Formats: sequence, C-alpha cells, structure tokens
Amino acid sequence: MRKAERLFQIVTLLRGRRRAITAQCLADMLEISVRTLYRDIQALQCSGVPILGEAGVGYYLRKDYQLPPLMFDADEMMALLLGAEMVRAFTDPELARAAQKVDEKIRAILPQSLLHRAEQLPYCVPIEGQETEDSATHLLLRKACEQQRWVKINYKDIKGRASERSVCPLALVGWRHGWTLLAWCELRGAYRNFRLDRIASASTEARHFTTNATMSLANYLNQLADEPYHRA
Repeated sequence: MRKAERLFQIVTLLRGRRRAITAQCLADMLEISVRTLYRDIQALQCSGVPILGEAGVGYYLRKDYQLPPLMFDADEMMALLLGAEMVRAFTDPELARAAQKVDEKIRAILPQSLLHRAEQLPYCVPIEGQETEDSATHLLLRKACEQQRWVKINYKDIKGRASERSVCPLALVGWRHGWTLLAWCELRGAYRNFRLDRIASASTEARHFTTNATMSLANYLNQLADEPYHRA
C-alpha cells in the first residue's frame, strides 16, 4: 500500500470514533509495523490533520475535523458512485475490489446531505455474490490486453461452430448486451470481435505482441467509418 493511501486510510479509520484507538490496532488493520504507523501519524499531524493522543495510549480525530471536499459537484459524485457499482457488477474480481474501495473512500468524505442522496440513488445494479467463470475470463483477457500477450481461445460463433483461435487482445468493449473482445485474429488475419459469453475457454500464451500503425485499437477505430462491423 502506498503512503498516500495509508494516510487516507488512517484518517478514514479515525473519523467518527468516540474512543481512541491504539497504534497497534491501527497497524494491524493496515498491515504495517507500529513504527511505520507512528511515522504516518506524525506526517498527518505535521500537515495539519488534528489527530490527538499519544504513543502507548491511542489516537483519535478531533470531532469537528472534515476532510477537504473533492472538486466534484453532487451529480458528478453520484455518477462516480454509480460507475463504481457498475464496475463491481460487470467487470472482473480485481477491478470489483478496487471499485469497492473507491466507493468506500467517496462515502467516507461525503457530507450528510450528499450521503443521504447517495443512499437514495434510484439505480440498482445487481452484484453477484461470488466470482463466476465469466468474470475469471474477463480478468484473464484484461490482463492479456494490458501485458500485450497472445491469447488462445476456444470459441463458438453465432451458428454454434467451434474453432480455436490465437489472437492479439486489444480491448474489452462493453455493449448493452454484454462484453466483446476486440482482437487481431491470427487465423483470419484481420480484426475480429468475440463475445465473451461464447468463449468456452481462454489461456495466455508465452509470446507477446506489439501494436503498430496497422494493428492497434486506434487503427481499428479509425477504420470503423469505412469498414463494416465484424464478429468472429
């Protein structure tokens, strides 16, 4: 955990507590040493955060202290919260956990009026209680896109015909009906879009690829106006 994130977490853990919390307890929550915790507390105090208490006794935050507001208006804040919920529901397990932390950090600094509005947000994004095979595939493909690694997929097209493809994954594209993988298909020698719900299995290969002027997401987007949309 980076220092900036630790400092934010310390302030978040201290906010709203009626009693002091010991350095050891804070260190255990953050999975750091007590010595590191003492240095972080000192850094926060030197920056003007009113943390009271002392080593060996415990720490608490002055009740009237408020974190500086983020530079977002109410609608922008609601959009961020809704976006975090959608990431949790529709992407992969790692991004879902990151989105949950984003949600918690935003809510931790909202004034009561905005917090109440956030709780009344008129959208419901159902989130499955456990990781699914589709979310594991999503994670594998996202990592492959980021690392520019070839991927081997077993795929069924719209007519149910099965094929094995080696592809260069370029982007995960979200549509109302679900997700597709935009990739350069070695078999076809062209861009293809693969629906994730038709990918029976996927695995990364040892080889890497490099995007260029004729094989990249930017190049594909530039061609959209002139070429028909293709699915594998």
